[in-house]
Parts: sequence; structure tokens; C-alpha cells
Amino acid sequence: MAIILRMMIGFRYVVSQLFFGFIAVLLLPCSSFAQTKIIFDTDMGPDYDDVGALTVLHALSSKGECEILATVASDGHPDIAPTIKVINAYFGKPDIPIGIPTEHAPNFTANNNWNDSLITRFEGLIKSGIDYPRSVDIYRKVLASQPDQSVTIVTVGFTSNLYDLIKSEPDDFSSLNGMGLVKKKVKEWVAMAGGFPTGKEFNVEKDSMASYEVFKQWPTRILFSGFEIGVRIRTGVEVATMSESLNSPIQWAYAYNLRTYGGKVSDNRASWDQTAVLCAVRDPEDYFYVNGPGKFIAYPDGSNSWDPDTNAQHYFLSHKYPFQKIADILEELMMHVP
Repeated sequence: MAIILRMMIGFRYVVSQLFFGFIAVLLLPCSSFAQTKIIFDTDMGPDYDDVGALTVLHALSSKGECEILATVASDGHPDIAPTIKVINAYFGKPDIPIGIPTEHAPNFTANNNWNDSLITRFEGLIKSGIDYPRSVDIYRKVLASQPDQSVTIVTVGFTSNLYDLIKSEPDDFSSLNGMGLVKKKVKEWVAMAGGFPTGKEFNVEKDSMASYEVFKQWPTRILFSGFEIGVRIRTGVEVATMSESLNSPIQWAYAYNLRTYGGKVSDNRASWDQTAVLCAVRDPEDYFYVNGPGKFIAYPDGSNSWDPDTNAQHYFLSHKYPFQKIADILEELMMHVP
């Protein structure tokens, strides 16, 4: 009888341990199961909301919510890649791959030269004379190494690199051409692009022929954060007024640009690019309405329209909450320090 009793007690103990172990697993944060794998594609100028967007991405990465696979430039100006390098290095990630676009990409920077000034101010964070590879090669190498349908691409600049990607041929990284590689490896593209239901937005317009081809041919789901989303969500003043003793390129960039960008003093800046990053990593419906499916149509002149009657796996955001509510969420992430 004593043996049976001990067996029953032992059985109940095992069951209880399994039960509480199961509950503990259920209570783990979602990031414990699977981090969102991100390739971040940015023009990093002339506007400086890209700085905020890359900071948001690093903040989410530090929380275990995403893995930054690469950060590539879509603007060909020589200051763009080093600016990205400074920010990655500041957050303790100097080895994240960085690429530069091919010759057909736009090539310009801001009139207040904030990129060059930032690089000079924080030159101790990076080595000089780095020979950056092409963004399309970074894309192909990174995508080929990842599980199928696992990568989210976030573009907060031009579509130049994605045009190069879908037109690329098999190489040492993959036997697939660009379109085949995208179909196999990409889960979703989140784009700060366009206006809804119609628009003529900077990121689409500046390499309009690339946009025309890429949006027409892209084979996976696309989520758009349009111009009208970020323009009403104003951030930056809290970042700019952080202590200078932090020696932060993020604080410096916002403080400098709020004083000088566009030749005027501003109290905040639109958050176009940050919204795309937030919705690439977290559930966008926690912050916005997600509309669709439909079809985003880009025209050769850089304008766009929305066809609600065609399912091209395209979706776009619209506002759900007060603008300040989202601004506060973004600003807190933008104040992240390593």
C-alpha cells in the first residue's frame, strides 16, 4: 500500500511539474519563440527620420523582438553608408552588414550637411576607408542564408535596391535568380511609400522607374505606411533634449536637425520611417487599422493610386488612435541607449 501511495504522489508531482512548465512556456514573450528577421533598407537622408527609424529597430532588437540581418543604403551619396555605420556601432552592432546601391540610385544629401557633420563628430566609432559592398549582393547573401519565408524587408527610402534584387541573376550565393530568391525567402515587405488612396510621395518618386517596376512585379505581401501616417506623428524633441553627456549620435542628429533642417527651427519632426519599422516588427493592428487586400499602382511619374478590387497582397495603414499616443510609443523607443 505504501508503495502504491508513493507512486501516486510521484505521479501527481510529475503532472504538476508538467502543468506549471506548460503554463510558464505560455507566459513567455512572443520574442522567445521567433524573432522577426529584418533587412533595413534606408536612404538615411536627406531627411533625418531615418535616424529615428534605425534607433527604433535597435531598441526592438535589444528587447529580443527582432534580429537585424543587414542595413543597406538606397541613396548613393558617399555619406550615407558611414552614417548607418556610426549608428550601428553606437548601439554595439558594428558588424551588421551594410551595402551601397548601384549607379542608377538617387545620390544626394541634405542642404545642412547633417550626415557629414555627424560622421565627423562621431568618427571615433568607425574606421575610415571602408569598402562597402553593393546592397544587392548583401541582399542575395543574407536571403540565401535564411530559412524559407522568414525575412521581412523594411524600406524607408528608395526602391532602387529592390529593383536590382529582382533583376539579379544566379551567383555564388544562390542558384536562384532575384525573383526566385524573394519568393523563397521573403515573408513580407513593409514600405514607407506612397499616399492613400492617391499620392506622389518622395520615396516612390525619386527613383520612379524602379518603383514602377518593383511594385508591379513584387511577389510577396506588401504593407504600406503612407505619407499621411507619419506626417501627423511628431517626434524628436525628447530625443534632442537628452543629455549630451551620453555622447549619442541620435541625440546629436535630432538636436542639430531640429535647429537647422530646411533652414528653420522646429520643435518636432514627422515620423514616417519609424512607423514602418514599428509595424514590421510588431503587430500593426496594435497601432493602426490595416486596410486591404488591394493593389498599389505606381506610375512612371512617381505618383500612385489604390485599386481596392484587385488582390495583389497589398495592404495599407490608416490611423486608429490619437497621433500623440503613437508618437509617445515611438519617442520612448527612440530614446533607447545601449
